[in-house]
Order: sequence, then C-alpha cells, then structure tokens
Amino acid sequence: MSKNNALQASTLSSKQVHEINADYLIVGSGAVGMAFADIILTESDASVIIVDKHHKPGGHWNVAYPFVTLHQPSAFYGVSSRELSKGKKDQVGLNKGLNELATGAEISAYFDDVMREQFLPTGRVQYFPMCNYQGDGKFENLLTGTQYQATAHKKTVDCTYLKTTVPSTHTPNFSVDADLQFMPLNNLPTISAKPAGYVIVGGGKTGIDAVLFLLDKGVEPDDITWIMPRDAWLLDRENTQPTEEFFHQSIGAQAKQMEAIAQSTSIEDMFSRLEDAGVFLRIDTDVWPEMFHGATVSRLELAQLRRVKNIVRKGRVISISNSQITLEKGSITTSKEHIHVDCSASAISNLVMKPIFEDKLITPQTVRSYQPVFSAAFIAHVELSYPNEEVKNKLCQVVPLPNTDLDWLRLTVAFMMNQHIWGQDPALREWLLKNRLDGFSQLVRNVGEDEIEKRLILKRLKENAQPAMMKLQGYLSSISRP
Repeated sequence: MSKNNALQASTLSSKQVHEINADYLIVGSGAVGMAFADIILTESDASVIIVDKHHKPGGHWNVAYPFVTLHQPSAFYGVSSRELSKGKKDQVGLNKGLNELATGAEISAYFDDVMREQFLPTGRVQYFPMCNYQGDGKFENLLTGTQYQATAHKKTVDCTYLKTTVPSTHTPNFSVDADLQFMPLNNLPTISAKPAGYVIVGGGKTGIDAVLFLLDKGVEPDDITWIMPRDAWLLDRENTQPTEEFFHQSIGAQAKQMEAIAQSTSIEDMFSRLEDAGVFLRIDTDVWPEMFHGATVSRLELAQLRRVKNIVRKGRVISISNSQITLEKGSITTSKEHIHVDCSASAISNLVMKPIFEDKLITPQTVRSYQPVFSAAFIAHVELSYPNEEVKNKLCQVVPLPNTDLDWLRLTVAFMMNQHIWGQDPALREWLLKNRLDGFSQLVRNVGEDEIEKRLILKRLKENAQPAMMKLQGYLSSISRP
C-alpha cells in the first residue's frame, strides 16, 4: 500500500461514528414521512430520528417545478394535526369554484413550519437533513462527511420505497442530440424568446401541467405538439371535494360509480358507464384510454386541453435528433428551433408491493386509493394501536398504484376491501371520523335524518357496493385466466 493510500485508510478508519438512538428511525422527510411522524408524535410519547437527503422537509416538493400545485383539494394533504387548506374556494382560474389547490411553494413552507414549530419543539425529534442514508441505520452528512449509526428501539420506517420521481432530476430513457433545446418543464418560466414551437413529451399529469401552463401564458394551441404515448382516463376534480356544499358531487359520484360497475356487462361497458356517469373523463372521446394514473382535472382544464389538436399517438419516444423525433410507431419532424419539454418522468417509479409491516421494518404504501399521505398517517396509527403484526397487515393491505386502465379494477377492489375491514372496527371508525385527512367520513356522518336526498344517495351507495365488488372480482378473474 502506498503512503498516501495508507494515510487515507487510516483517516477513514479513525473517523468518528456518532451513535444515536430513538424509538423510530424514519428515512425520508417528504409528505409520507412527515405524515407518519406526526401521528407518532401526537398519539404517543415515542421519539423519532428523521433522516433526509434534502436541506429541508418536503421531499420532492423541494425540486418541483415552480408552477406546480396539488391536483386534489388542499384539505386532503399535509399532516393530520395541522391544516394546509385556508378553507377557501378558488375564485379565478381553471379551478374556479372548487376548493383551493396549494402551490408547491405553499406546501414546502408548510412542511418547514411543521418541522420547526411542531416536531422539533417536542424534544423527541432528531432531524438530520442533507444526509445520505446507507442502510442498517447508517447515514452520512453530505456536507461534512460526519457518519452516524442510528438504533431504532422499535421500528425503522422506509418512506423512500415509493421512489417519487420529478422532472428536474429525471433522466429520460431515450437519446437526445446534445445541441437540441431540451428541458424539464421546470425551465418553462425561464424561456425568453419565442421558439418555432413546443414539443411536450409525455401524456401524464406533468404533460397536462406543461400544456396548461403554455396555454395560460398565451401560447397558441397550434404551436404545441403533444407526444402522448397513451391516452389516460382522468378523474373529475369536482367529485373529490370534501366540503358540505359538494356532497351531491362527491358522495353522489361514489354512488354513481358503484351503480355503473354493478350494472355493467363487460369491462368496456363499465368504463363507458363510468364516463357517462361523470366519474371518468378523457381528452379525446374518439380515443380509448389505456392508462390510468389517478390524475384529476377540472372541466375548465379539460376544455383547455382539448384545444391542442396536434397530438402524436405513435408510442414512446426512442430518440430526438435535430430534425426528427423517432417513436415506436413512426416519426415526426422537429428542429433545433423547437423547445422540447421532458414530461416523461413517472410520479411513482416503484409499483412493486410488499407487506407494510415486516418485523422491525415498516414500509408505508397506499392503503387508500390516490392518498399516500392519508395512508402514512393511517399506518402510523395502526402501528401504535395494534400489537399483532398479522392484524396490522390485515388492516393495512396495500392498494396497488395504477398504471394501466385495468389497474383501476385492482385498486378499487383493494380499496373497497380495506374500507369494509375498517368499518368492522369501532375504534378505527372513530379515528377516521376525527382525522382531517380522511375527507369523507365526517361528510357522511353529518347527514341528518331529515336530509332525504342525501340519505337516498347513501342508500344507493350501500345497495350497489356488494354487487359492484362481485362484478369487479369477476372481471379480474377473467383477466387473469390464460
């Protein structure tokens, strides 16, 4: 060994490892980690260590594009103990008339306030930002190289499992010529000169947001080329409003959904009925969607999206050169004067399910459709309230994250099964009623005896639930058969 190598080895071996301990080690201070920690801190006297690679809490919100907003009402988001919503409806814009959607900046500030004003003052939180977690309780400060060994007396909580990806840190899986104008949608607000046109790559939620941003800033629809490998079924945001005035839309949509499924004669007929009932939307009614990611849009947003006529449906992008975009099913022309916007990052890159409770490891995943933050809070409550791991996993069966249209069937069955199991437990029913992230339990509980129309909606929902479940299970059985 050379003298320099020996000196380096000696320095590394002598570097002090700081030993720390707490009841729970939470890896990740994004929305899921914060929601989990909040329940641990408010429903127990346990201590926690929180480790994260970002400089402040909020996870992917730290690197989100500047014009991002939630696509569901703010009331559904954040930690259980602190309201994110201002209790207002949007008065202007494409979400007009619906409950507000917090901006990325508001969400980032919110989580920072939760950490500084609620978590740290308890004296039970050790927070380590800008640290790289290496596994087995080991992590290192990215700035100083300080090494830590954490001991979790109860559980380690891996809040990074779902692997949220964002455009700014995403590496596209296709080749791009070096001198091409190619950017994540984060950079759209920095454009200072009109290009020959805009090419949006990706048909998911970020693609939708990029198109809406450009249209909102006055870009002509004909100047936008939208590469959409798969069309998607979308959800009507009006049906996700958790406030009293939207009872007929929100709970009514749930009743219509159960009716549509129960009365359907095939999977295709079911989707058609769901669309007719206003549960599902699609951009082009002449194209049958093959994708479902749970994205929500308002009717005003949908009208704007339909203004873009140059939609390319030739599969995924293989390469982009200075003159041509090659796709799976053909090609289109382009130029160096065009701006190409990468919206191909998938919000969730890990769709593999695993048990949430495994010995001393907790791996938060969705236990309710479209709501990872509520799910994290629920999982934390179950962790504190039930001593048996088998019971915990029964209460926290994973609702799969969707990718294709058929995945909607799987997540709906899993969601309905969880709701049924939870409904058998009086203590859980009471917790759901009081937890602000639940959204709809209190809305249903508050229906008065004299509110006939609302009671009829609840009656339709209840009567069609079991037939709908049987129909979905039959469809899934037919899909799985060779």
